[in-house]
Parts: sequence; C-alpha cells; structure tokens
Amino acid sequence: MKPLRSLRPGRNLGLQAFLLGVFVAFAAFLPYIIYDKGLFLYYGDFNVQQIPFYQLANEAVRTGNIWWNWNTDLGANFIGSYSFYLLFSPFFWLSLLVPPAFTPYLMAPLLMLKSGCASLTAYLYLKRFVRDPEYAVIGGLLYAFSGFSVYNIFFNHFHEVIVFFPLLLIGLEEAMTEGKRGRFALAITVNAMVNYWFFIGEVFFVAFYFLVRFTDPKWRLSVRKFLSLAVEAVLGMGLAMVAFLPSVLAVMGNPRTTADNLLLGPSLWYYSNPQRYLGILQSIFFAPDMPALNNWFPDRGATWSSLSAYIPMFSAAGVIAWLRRKSPKKDWLKRMLILSFIMAMVPMLNHLFVLENYSYYTRWFYMPVLLMCLATVKAIEESGPYGSVDLAAAMRITALVMALFLVMVGLTPKKSGDEWVFGMYQHLGRFLATAGITLAGFLAVALLLRTSRNHPHFKERLLSMTMVGCFLFTTCAMLIGKATYPNNQWIYEVGLPGRDQMNMNEEGEFARSDIYNGNDNLGMYWNIPNIQAFHSVVPVSIMEFYPEVDVKRDVSSKPDVKYPELRSLLSVRWLYIKETEPEQDVMPGYTLVDQRLGYNIYQNDNFIPMGFAYDYYMDEDDWEEIPKEYRSRCLLRAIYLDGGAIRRNSDLMTQVDEDTFLRDVLNEDFSYDAARRSSMACDDFTIDRDGFTAHSSFDQDRLVFFSVPYDEGWSATVNGKTAIIEQVNVGFMAVRVPAGDAEIRFVYRTPGLALGAVISVISLLALLCYLFFLAPRFLAEAPALIPDQLEQVAFGGPLEQESGEADYQPGQDHEASMPPLEELSQEAAQSDPDEELSGQEDVSHKEQD
Repeated sequence: MKPLRSLRPGRNLGLQAFLLGVFVAFAAFLPYIIYDKGLFLYYGDFNVQQIPFYQLANEAVRTGNIWWNWNTDLGANFIGSYSFYLLFSPFFWLSLLVPPAFTPYLMAPLLMLKSGCASLTAYLYLKRFVRDPEYAVIGGLLYAFSGFSVYNIFFNHFHEVIVFFPLLLIGLEEAMTEGKRGRFALAITVNAMVNYWFFIGEVFFVAFYFLVRFTDPKWRLSVRKFLSLAVEAVLGMGLAMVAFLPSVLAVMGNPRTTADNLLLGPSLWYYSNPQRYLGILQSIFFAPDMPALNNWFPDRGATWSSLSAYIPMFSAAGVIAWLRRKSPKKDWLKRMLILSFIMAMVPMLNHLFVLENYSYYTRWFYMPVLLMCLATVKAIEESGPYGSVDLAAAMRITALVMALFLVMVGLTPKKSGDEWVFGMYQHLGRFLATAGITLAGFLAVALLLRTSRNHPHFKERLLSMTMVGCFLFTTCAMLIGKATYPNNQWIYEVGLPGRDQMNMNEEGEFARSDIYNGNDNLGMYWNIPNIQAFHSVVPVSIMEFYPEVDVKRDVSSKPDVKYPELRSLLSVRWLYIKETEPEQDVMPGYTLVDQRLGYNIYQNDNFIPMGFAYDYYMDEDDWEEIPKEYRSRCLLRAIYLDGGAIRRNSDLMTQVDEDTFLRDVLNEDFSYDAARRSSMACDDFTIDRDGFTAHSSFDQDRLVFFSVPYDEGWSATVNGKTAIIEQVNVGFMAVRVPAGDAEIRFVYRTPGLALGAVISVISLLALLCYLFFLAPRFLAEAPALIPDQLEQVAFGGPLEQESGEADYQPGQDHEASMPPLEELSQEAAQSDPDEELSGQEDVSHKEQD
C-alpha cells in the first residue's frame, strides 16, 4: 500500500482530520447509496424513525407548524417530542436547505459530515496529550469509526452526541490548564441543547473525569478557579434553557422516567444474566453485533443497548498496553479507564447514566471510547525505541483473549433436540463475519508494527491502514444489518410516493387513519394523521390513556383490531390494508372506497367527527368497575370525568347507573352510540399552525370532547372568552360550550419555551459580563499555571525523538542511553515555567488549528 504523506508539521491537521473522516465515510456509504438508488436504507429504527422524522420536522419548520404536530401519534408537542431526535442539531438545520421530499437523500451525506466532525473534535482533544499531533489524527479516525459509532448508525441521532462530547473535555482542559474562559460554558450549552438526555449522562462522566484528572500535577486548582468553573457551568446551562427546559418538561411524568422504573434490589450490584458480563468484554475486544442481532451471546439481553467499545483494528491492545505501562507519577488516564470498566460491570454505576432506570443501556460508552482512543495512540507513540510502552506484549495478550473468546463462542458443545452441535452463537454467518472483520484488522496492525515500526514513514503507513481498516469495518458492519433485513423496497415503492397519493382527507378536513399490518410509521411517510405510531417521546396523556383501555404503550402505539370502537372514539375515518392481505375484513363496519399503491382503502361507517358531546358521564368508581377490554366501548356512551370536572359540568349530563351501565352498553351494537355521538358533533373542525378551531350549534349547553391529548401547553376560548380545559377520558380534553352558535378556539404553546428563552438571554448577558469584566479581575491573582510543555513529562514520560528518526541505529541500546524518567521529571519541574523546552519539534501544535 502506498502510504499517505500529506501529514506534515505546519499543515492544518484539524482540517485533514475532518476531511479524512468524511472521505472514509463516503467510501463506506457509497456502495449502498448506489444500491438504494440514491438513498441510504438500513433497517429497523433508521428506516422507520430517522428518515420520516427528518422529513416531518423539515416540513414542520418550513411551514411554521412548530407547536403541535398532528402527524405524531394522536398529536404531540413538536418541540418536546423532536428535541431528543434532531430539532436542536445543527445537522438537522442544514437539512432545511432542501425541501422535505429530498431529505431522505440527505441521510447518508449528513452521516458523512458527522463522521468528519467527530474525527475533528476528537483530534482537537487528543492532540493535547500527544507529542506528535499526527497521532491525534489517527485517534480521531478511530473515535469517529469506533464500534459504538458504527453500531449507532441504526440510531442516527446518537452521532450528534459523539460529535460534540469532546468539546466538553476540551473546554474543561483549557479552563484548567490554560486559563481560557467561556469555552467550557459554550461546550455545556451545545451538548445540553443537542440532546438533553445524553447530556445528563455526560454530567456524571465529566464529574468523574474532573475528580480523576485532578490527580495530574498540571491541574492546580484554586478556590477562584473552582468558582470560575462553577459559574461557567451555571451560565452554560442557562444558555441552553431555551431547548433544555421545554425538552425536560415534555418527558416529566413519562412512565419510562418515573420511580416505578428504577433499578432496585440485588440488580443494583450484579447482572442476573452472566452472559451480560461476557457481552461487555466481547464488546471491547471484537466488532459489535448489530442492533437487534445479538449473536455471540444471544441471551445477554441488551438488544438495542448500543453495547460496543471496540476500537477498529487495535481492539483492546492499545488500552492494555497503556494500563501495563509503568508510570512514576499518578496516571489519570489509567484511572479513568479502570473506573470506566468498573462502571460498565456494576449495574448501579452503569445505570447511573440513565438516572438508574432499570432498562439496560450502555449508551454512554462513547465517552470512555474517546479515552480508549487516547490510550491507543499514546501507546503507539510511546512504543518506539525510546518508549515506555510494551505494545508487542499487549498485542499478544489481546490475541490470547480473542482466541479464548473464539474457542468459547465457536466450539462450546450443546444439544439441539437430539443432536449435538457446537457454538454458543445464534447465526454462524454473522459470527464468522464479525470475527473475520476483527481478526483481519488486528493482524494487519500486528504486521505493520512488526515490519515498519521504525520506518521513516511509519505514521503515514499507519494512517493509511487506519483509513482502510475503518472503511472495511464500517461497510462490512452495515452489510450485516442490510443483508439480515434486505426488504427495503417498500420505502421507495410505497413510503415516499405515498406522501402525495395516500391522503384521503379533503382540503381543510381532519380525520385520522389506521394502517393495518403496515410498516412502522408508514403514516408519517404519507404525511397523514395516523393512530399507528412508533415514537418514544409523546405526551404523557397518551401513555396514560392507552393502558387504561387495554392497549400496550411503551415505545409505540399499536391498538389491536379487536377494538373497532376505539377507532370511532379517536375519529379514525380511513383504513389502509395491503391488497395482498388474505383477510380484508379485519374490523366490522368498513366500506371499500379506493385502491392506491397496492392498498385497499376503506371508510369507517361509524366515523365520529372531531369534537362531540355526551348525554352521560362516569366518575372514578364507575370507571374502575369496568374491565379494561370494555372501556373504549363504554366511552362511546359516557364521558369519564374526575371530581373537579363533575362539579363544574354535572348539570349538563346524567351519571350512569353503575349496576346496569355495562350490561346496557354491551347489549347494544356500538354503531348505535357512534351514530349518537356523531349527531352531537361540532359543525366543523379545522387545524392550523397554532392549534384548532371548531364551531358548534347545540340546542343546550354541552361539554364538548376532543380526542386531542391533554397537555399543559393548551389554552382555550369559547366565543372569545377564556374557557376551562377539562382533562377527560383519562388523557384528552373537553370544554364547556353554550347553546347556539359558538366558536371554540384552542391554541398551543410549548411549555417552558418562553421561560427558557428568557433564562437563555439573561445567561448570555451574564456570560458576556463575566468574560469581559469579571473574569480578568477575578482570576488575576490565581496561581501561575504549569506550562503546556511540562505535561509531556508529567504525563507522557521522558521527552523523546519522533519514531523512525534518522539517528536510529539498529542494535543500539537506546533505553540504556536515556536518563532515568525521575531525573527528567525533576529537572523539568525545577525549570523556569516561562522557558520553552528546546529540542521539541512541535511544542505549539495546539495552535495549528
């Protein structure tokens, strides 16, 4: 292989780190873009969430529909629901340069851009700790294409977090070692805005990093410096409040975040499944199983946990080498690596990054992966003829662990029925592919180190091999996922074209749809309101309603067809069923009206328009007496009110007879009640960018029900006067309307957004005052900082020439000719802090970028 020779001192290595990351990603994605006719289609969440979410959000922002989104489940707070996925990502805002119809074609280019940015930010962090910044370029590529990064192509929005996390550590380092102010605050702001949930985990990791990093002699902490960091942390969070506050308020009360889902008991201390421990170790030494494809240890659980800390080609060799390095001083990097491993192995510590939620996730692994990349490039740099790291021994240890895993997973005997078989894996082809990718890269590195470690162009060859290795690992890992789930034709045959063809509602008309046995979020592809939804962040009221009517709601809404009356309650008018479905009569009361794109389209004969009134109501006791499977049927006869709503509205309706109500309801076909509710519906119902408007003409005062999820952001007026919004039927809204012609107006504004914006503006002004007026005086008398160059002694060992220098003579005992490490460290510590270290080729490499 002809080595790359573009890396030379004086060049902009940051730009090169970025461009090489983009280039490797481009090479990895290009074959699949060609295969998918200009798109990049993967499988699972990428296809059914990432692509339609980008398209939906693009259109919402372009049209100004940023408050309430009617095409997300039964309706959702747009900012609160999409801030976790994309809304405050600069990469999403780049997608606004193209129309919504073109956003699916941007998914791969944006991933390429993210890879380049991750390589750049990792380089900017790593170069602080290496003598030769060219090694930081290699480390940046390893970070951008780590096992964690490649695994999470499946979760496209995780890559924003991978990109911006290194900025947190850079800001902290510059504040502590160089006295630079403001950067730590801005790094906090960016990370808190891009993804609030991951940021919570980053706070814990950075806190551990601070405590461990404090053992480095270069970190001299004064009271003033500590207070300065605290001020920046507070102001940085304040700046992010415009995004952070509405995002957090949107998930408050979500069942997945409540105390009922906390990790408790023995599970705090150990994993009940021993395969999970083996899976963690395998994720460090080998390329990962792809999401939903647990293969090496199929019973470990953690199907979508992002379990991977694999460093391409090097595996754990660089980390092991650095851990074995004999250091005369406290080595903070060793301590952080060991602490990270302990946290991964102890459930209570691992779950700390998800606020002790019982669900097993390792989605914080990108943080120690950055440090593993640092250990790897430091080990390579320090493994030269004058170095203090025995990388060859670490390679042998890594090879031994790999061999043990291969024997255990590949040759363990077990019985399958009456036959004896070998192997713990679930799928032989995927096992061989994952093992092959890992071993090929590892052997290539071993060969390069053995033959070219002291060659003048070793770094260029290593960079070339790293690029090739990252490319092969990425493209092969994606191939496993695409080959396992190859059926993506529905996206460009039905999903994307349906956006212009499948909406059955007339202009200005609102009605929901139902798609029987269709792909997840197909209704979102078609841009129609649809009760089938796969979305984790929806109004809490939806999460509360569905379980009360015997419908499971975790990360998706998929009401069973055995509840046709639920469709009428939710104003479902259209039912889409594939023409190839053998059973078309899945629910009673539907009439075939059209055929489009291979789907039969049925109209609900028991459709009830949005906004209707009741003659009867139920209280809590009545509700609890009804079995869950009959509740949606009963809601077509009577509305369920809490105590306050009953006191305000009981004069409008009659309470049901608890003894006979259920029997009376079940003895009657539900079409009777559907027709009655339809006759008591509003004259019209129109949605707009701010909410919705309905007009009514009842012969008496009525409590009008809307199957719109209850949310604190709603306000209502009736005939221009403020009206009380009642939370009814568990999770929806109703408002009292007078007799005669009436205009009902609901307006939605995102809770916390206005307050968050005010806090952000105040924090910005405070940060500017701090930077330009307070910080110079506040820190004027802080102790002098140790110069940057001393870190290369205190952290990295004795100063040495670059690997492969011309003075090297084979057979010469270079280690014997070097002064002891302790003498060099003492000499450097006694030197004038303002005096530059001589003989250093690139002591100012931090300023090259």
